[in-house]
Amino acid sequence: MKMLKQVQQMQDRMNKIREELEHETVEASSGGGAVSVIATGSQRIVSVKVDASAADDVEMLEDLVVTAVNEALERSKQLAASKMQALSTGLGLPPGLLQ
Repeated sequence: MKMLKQVQQMQDRMNKIREELEHETVEASSGGGAVSVIATGSQRIVSVKVDASAADDVEMLEDLVVTAVNEALERSKQLAASKMQALSTGLGLPPGLLQ
């Protein structure tokens, strides 16, 4: 019974972290700020801003968008991993188990 209760508490904490990650954001930019992207902690892109001067060269703009999106998603994954690591450490679990 005690173990079942502990598992339920862990699931509750994980759900709370996932909910928090929906509302936390990270930002990344490329081209010296010509393109900036905001993503949630759950790897959803919520905003892409492009400086008008970057629109002159479409091919370069495409590359800048891809770079900024990939960086935002990477930062989002790192945020989620650090939150899950904190949970697993608090429960005495090996690092990386809940990722």
